[in-house]
Parts: sequence; structure tokens; C-alpha cells
Amino acid sequence: MRLQTMLHAVFPPECLNCGARVESDFAICGSCWADTPFILGASCDLCGVALPGQAADDEALICEECHQIARPWSAGRAVMGYGGVGRRLVLGLKHGDRAEIARASGPWLARVGADLVRGAPLLVPIPLHWRRLAQRRYNQSALLAQAFGREAGVEVAPQALLRVRATPSQDGRDREARFRNLTDAIRPHPRHGDCLKGRDIVLVDDVMTSGATFAAATEACRMAGAKEIGVIALARVSRDA
Repeated sequence: MRLQTMLHAVFPPECLNCGARVESDFAICGSCWADTPFILGASCDLCGVALPGQAADDEALICEECHQIARPWSAGRAVMGYGGVGRRLVLGLKHGDRAEIARASGPWLARVGADLVRGAPLLVPIPLHWRRLAQRRYNQSALLAQAFGREAGVEVAPQALLRVRATPSQDGRDREARFRNLTDAIRPHPRHGDCLKGRDIVLVDDVMTSGATFAAATEACRMAGAKEIGVIALARVSRDA
């Protein structure tokens, strides 16, 4: 504690987004917090997108998109919308070597995903292809899963799934092209995938757009004999974004 106090005296904690002084490490200042689109009210029970109105404790809410697309998983959550400060945080984690953003996200994921982890499922991050992992040096989804697992006290299996094909970027693709792009791209890991058999799974990713990546990973988990599968993303892209 004394060492931490000394470090704060030399290196005061800074806001994860703007660099302003904050009271504790891995925090967001009040101004940035107000501009972060946290999903706090009603949301879709399958994809986590924010919905108008108030959340109902005894009723599952399903958005228009999820009525049109069959989701292979049973429940989905998201911490924030992909816009403003939320988008900058995700891009910082994904492309800016900002691993501290994943650590800060642990409590957020644990709060939003509390109902997903009640039965002590296995947290499984969406995998990166080895070429992209070599370029980026880390898997941002694995960092999020590990932070979530530490906060919620839930086991993490970072190598349970394998991306067997180097898929081109999803940017600029419509919904159908995104799903085609992920066909047969994710499989159970030949050496580590046995941990999925007979387990409830929560898949973890940084962003959910169409849901194609989560769908491919869900099918891979089912191939390995997983039971119930839920999904959670740090940010959810909405149609209005």
C-alpha cells in the first residue's frame, strides 16, 4: 500500500480516455464517464444492444435484428455501445497496446454478465489467427476474458478455440458477407478443446457487430460438446451507429 502511494505521488493515476487526473488506477474521469455509452437500461437479451424503455426483470427483451437472425447462443450481453468514448477505448485496446483498458473492463463485464456466470461456466475468448496474433502480440479478447474471470471468480480457457483460417477484415462488409467470411474459420483446439465438453460456456469478445464471429465460435463449441452458450462483448455496434 505504501509503495502504491509512493508511485501515485510520482505517477498520478490518469483517465483511461483523456489522461486527466483521477483518484484510482484504471479509471475514467467524470467527464469521460458521462460520454461513455454504457448500457444501463433495457437491452436485448440475445445481443445486448440498448433498447428504449425500462428493463423488465421477468421478461426477455429481443431486438428487431435478433428477431430476423437466428442466434445460436442462449443469451448475450454488452457493456457499452460502440461510439464516442466506448469506441476509443475499444480501439485503444485492440490496436493501441492499451492492455490496461482490459483490466479496467473486468468489473464492467462482471456487472453486466453476472447472470451469465451464475452456474460457473467456462469463459472462452474469441481466438485470433496466429498471423494476426504475431502482428498484435496479444489477443484483446483473451485479456478481457482473463479480467472478467478474475473479477467474477470464473475459470478461463484462453486456448479452447482455434482460428484455423486467416479471415479478411470484416470492415465494410454487409451482414451476409460477414457470416460468409467466418464460415468454418473457428474450430475447437485439437489439444485444448476437450475442456469444452459438457460445460456451459460464455464467449468473450471486444466488439459485436453482426454476431457472425460469435455464431462461428458458438458452432465450434457445440462441435466440442458444450452445453449452454452465452456471449458477452465489451461494446455492441448498433444499426444506428
